[in-house]
Amino acid sequence: MSDIIGITMGDPAGVGPEICVRALAEMGEADRARTRIYGNRPTLEAAKAALGIEMDLDGHVVDLPVEGAPLPWGQLSPVAGDAAFRFIEKAVRDAEAGQIGCIVTAPINKEALNAAGHHYDGHTGMLRSLTNAKAAYMLLASDRLKVIHVSTHISLKEAIERLTPERVLATVRAGNAHLKRIGIEKPRIAVAGLNPHCGENGLFGTEDDEKIAPAVAAARAEGIDASGPISADTLFYRAYAGNFDLVVAQYHDQGHIPVKLVAFDTAVNVSVELPIDRTSVDHGTAFDIAGKGIANHGNMNAAIAYARKLVQGGRAQ
Repeated sequence: MSDIIGITMGDPAGVGPEICVRALAEMGEADRARTRIYGNRPTLEAAKAALGIEMDLDGHVVDLPVEGAPLPWGQLSPVAGDAAFRFIEKAVRDAEAGQIGCIVTAPINKEALNAAGHHYDGHTGMLRSLTNAKAAYMLLASDRLKVIHVSTHISLKEAIERLTPERVLATVRAGNAHLKRIGIEKPRIAVAGLNPHCGENGLFGTEDDEKIAPAVAAARAEGIDASGPISADTLFYRAYAGNFDLVVAQYHDQGHIPVKLVAFDTAVNVSVELPIDRTSVDHGTAFDIAGKGIANHGNMNAAIAYARKLVQGGRAQ
């Protein structure tokens, strides 16, 4: 497995180019030699100028053309959305060929992506499609709180409709395998309830008893240390306090809000069960500050550090 990290630049009009350049500039010589940015050279040069960084990008950029580059900062456009897609597509193909060991993605803009004709709900769905993966799960990882999601970028109504014991069990299995991979021998996994107080014995809904509890029982029968459903209003505090290694959240906001509350600048988005490894920053394109040289690259550093861990540990689970 290659030990090279491939960073996709993200939307050329967002903060992606800046956080990529700043992260690369801060690396030691050995790590920089094992890093490639999949993006557009003129855009990265413009980001360098915005940051006031003097650094030779030769040998560190897989340069893909973007019409009119560098594009105006902070402006949504189909050109930028198409470019963001092509950066990712090239990185995926190189990862599949073994030329890079892990992809780290800078933020894309979903509206620009779809305006360019690439109809995905975000990185995870796109990567699943590009790799023909049967499944892909979004895991948010921080030092004290890790969360994997049964569903992500769909409406709350649809998330409830899609909830099945099979989907919950598959998510538990995926999270358990990933945590074992990063060195947790016997992961303690807590499954969040869907309804207030897990439905209060049917008073507030029956999904917890009918859809979630059977999945937890099945996971335990397989030898997985799973607990639940546990009321979400107390679960995340308990996990943050160290009682659990991973929380299974039932829908996007249930998992994202607590992680972003406690680790907004350091949480890493990890795609689980793809045939390739991928980590990502857990923030958006921040068009309002793009090109101003003030974007915080701490989240990018965390995503790169997690990627290095995965590269050292082997192929994706």
